[in-house]
Amino acid sequence: MNEQTVRLTVQGRTLTVTLEQNSSSAALLERLADSDLQIRMDDYGDMEKVGALGFSLPCNDHPTTTRPGDLILYQGNTLTLYYDTNQWNFTLLGRVDGVTSREQMLDLLGDKGAVTVTLSRP
Repeated sequence: MNEQTVRLTVQGRTLTVTLEQNSSSAALLERLADSDLQIRMDDYGDMEKVGALGFSLPCNDHPTTTRPGDLILYQGNTLTLYYDTNQWNFTLLGRVDGVTSREQMLDLLGDKGAVTVTLSRP
């Protein structure tokens, strides 16, 4: 792993997220330099899991069509992991490596229901 990745751990499984090159991802990496981040995430709209960060990151919103595996920053203070598609003005933080379908992402997330994810530096 290089400096443009983070680890995403959910239900004992650790995945790699390749980050976008923007100020939002850079701020997230900086935040993770101090400590890991645990976020409780709940399903929303049969397309995503969302959880409050507890702090804000800079936004780089632009019209986006999400796909399974996208890690999105919503309104600067909410982390979203997509397992389906959606269109809106979002900040793309990165993508879970190797995910190409809804089924794969739901399998990695332990299907539907609340989960706690941990983001950490490699």
